[in-house]
Formats: sequence, structure tokens, C-alpha cells
Amino acid sequence: MAGERDAVRERLPVGATAAGRPRAPRLDQPRPPRRRILPEWDPDAFGRLSERIARFLGTGRFIVWMTIVIILWVLWNVSAPEALRFDEYPFIFLTLALSLQASYAAPLILLAQNRQDDRDRVNLEQDRKQNERSIADTEYLTREVAALRIGLGEVATRDWIRSELQDLVKELELRQNGHKEQHGPYAAMRAERPPGRDADDR
Repeated sequence: MAGERDAVRERLPVGATAAGRPRAPRLDQPRPPRRRILPEWDPDAFGRLSERIARFLGTGRFIVWMTIVIILWVLWNVSAPEALRFDEYPFIFLTLALSLQASYAAPLILLAQNRQDDRDRVNLEQDRKQNERSIADTEYLTREVAALRIGLGEVATRDWIRSELQDLVKELELRQNGHKEQHGPYAAMRAERPPGRDADDR
């Protein structure tokens, strides 16, 4: 039995079973990055650049500089010698340059607006969550204040204690006055009796 196992081991080359099966990717290691034909760029950096360009296109400085360039372009191509002119009267090259500038400006502005919309959406979501937390806190405090009012309704206040004490004082005064009226004649009769009369009555 042991000899047959040794014979089988001798027939199979080392690693033959492992080479016959395709190797599965290991799950404990990240996959190697795939090669891409298109160039890669950071979308966040490109978005920041587009926002800067869009901000510059929306300023008066850009309009002033563009107006100055167009005026100098037209004056140079009208008044300069014919050998130095690079764009004749219909100004086709100027029209092409302005069209190219507009074709790039529109997508950049739209990209900047999309980024601003994303930021506004995030801010609105945070404001909504903050409002929900504020409403929940307000409702909790309202319930606590209502519970305190209910609890304070059962607590003796200073005015109530004062009124109760005044009622007790009046009641004591009435009892003392009534006690004096009830026991007053007997006290007078006892004063009129001689002190040795009780002994004689015995």
C-alpha cells in the first residue's frame, strides 16, 4: 500500500495539480490596477479649475480685457500695413476665436454650476437634518416644561401656604375667643367662692 502511494507520487511531477487549475485571485490582497488607454485626471482638481475660470468669465475684468483685445485686433487689422495684417476685414479669425472661447466657456460654466448645485444640495440636507434635530429638541423641552408645570401644580406655593396659615391663625383666634366666652362665667364663679368651701362641703 505504501509502495503504491510512492509510485503515484513519483509519476506526478511536483506542482502538476496546481498548474492544471487556474489560480483564483486572492481575497486578502487588492487587485492590481488595470491599464487604461485614456488619460486619467483628478475630477475634483478639474472642477476647481473650471470654477476659477467661470468666476473669471463672470467678472467685469474679463469683459474689459476682452473688449480691449477686440478693439486692438480690429484696429491692427484695419490700420496696419497689409503685410502685417493677419485677419482682413470680415475678421473671420476673430469670429472663430470668439466662437472657440464661447464653446469652451459654456461647458465650464455648466460644470461650475453643477458643482455649486451639489454643494447647495449638501448644505440643504445638512440644514434639514439640523432643523429636524432642533424640532425634536424643542418638542422634548416642551414636554419637559409641561411635566414641570403639572408637577408644580401639586406643589405648595408661598401664597397658598400664607393663605393656609392665615386661615389657621383665624381659626385659632376664634377658638381662643370661644374658649374664653365658654369658660369665663365659671372662672368668675370660682373666684367668688371662698377657698375653704369645698372642704366644708365634704
